[in-house]
Amino acid sequence: MSKTKETILRRPVAIAAVTELPPGRYPEHDSLGMYRLAIRAFLEEWKPSPDDIGGLMAPPAGITLGNAETLTHEKLHDELGLRPHYAETINTGGSTYSVMVQRAALAISAGLVDSVLCLGAGKFPAASAGGSESVAKNVSHPEFEFPYGPAIYAMYAFAATNHMAMYGTTSEQLARVAVSARAWAMKHPQALMAKKGEITVDDVLNSRPITSPFKMFDCSVPCEGGGAVLVSTAEVARKFTPNPAYLLGMGEYHTHGYISQAPDLTTMGSETSGALAFRMAGLEPADIDVVELYDAFTINPIILLEDLKFCKKGEGGAFVQAGCTDPGGELPMNTYGGLLSYGHGGDASGLSLIVEGARQTMGVAGERQVAGAERVLVHCYGGVMGEHATLILGRNP
Repeated sequence: MSKTKETILRRPVAIAAVTELPPGRYPEHDSLGMYRLAIRAFLEEWKPSPDDIGGLMAPPAGITLGNAETLTHEKLHDELGLRPHYAETINTGGSTYSVMVQRAALAISAGLVDSVLCLGAGKFPAASAGGSESVAKNVSHPEFEFPYGPAIYAMYAFAATNHMAMYGTTSEQLARVAVSARAWAMKHPQALMAKKGEITVDDVLNSRPITSPFKMFDCSVPCEGGGAVLVSTAEVARKFTPNPAYLLGMGEYHTHGYISQAPDLTTMGSETSGALAFRMAGLEPADIDVVELYDAFTINPIILLEDLKFCKKGEGGAFVQAGCTDPGGELPMNTYGGLLSYGHGGDASGLSLIVEGARQTMGVAGERQVAGAERVLVHCYGGVMGEHATLILGRNP
């Protein structure tokens, strides 16, 4: 049952338009080159005028390659020919784009601008080129973690083994997350793993071991990509679409910078950011029709489903195992295939969730469109599950 809204926005804010590059490898383009591709795709699809874009936000180009551009927004607004009233280069890891949407909404609400273009593009070094090690260096403590040789998958395995020990979560339940993601990816023509076909729990369990308890199919698929999200007033949004994705609620919470400092490995900041978003929207978990949850590894959606109160603590694995998140399930999850099967676009990975959440809300998701998807929750996190940002999108303001 809906509750009284506690919105902090002075006027309705919506996602007006979204564009995304197909996930894959773009060897002929460097990080800024990927941004140029994303800009071109957005301009070709939506044909905005300069007056339609009042602000610009982007993460630093080249983070995962170790050569980050600290003033990416300056380079991009020059290339776009814009002179924005609001512009920023911002980075909170995988939660960057959810945080961007929130910052843009606040700027629009305050009357600084009527619209903000949130751009993203990312390279992701292949594992054979030391990709995991370079990413691990960015997010591990330089004194207490990195000297001991951490890898990203091992850091997330801490959360998985803790959840398994505390709540009895099984490897089969983890595998079921990957199976559900692949079933959705089969409905998306651009999903990287769609051509690989459906998978079973046994396929996941028998895939190559990575680190206990993860097998290869428990891990997201590294790739490259990018895109754009235009956040605006309702008036600007209706210039682009008759059905904008209105921002109903949002919340943000940061718990730790390094995994060794996490206060709890089985409950993350999503519990707090989600509660803030629900309170702002005046909604409860039962009011949500679709969820898009950052799934770098199969343990993450299980924890997020619990923390966001879609099921009780310790029951996330059984919830997914029962088919609740599958096509036709009671709570469709990661309807584009997620990072596990659509692709993990490096610095741009969180963008895909927002693009899909907006498309579902707008009713333009094609074969994978969930009937009656009027309210969609998107949750992204950054670092090693330390930086959390939740959005609730709706068809009506």
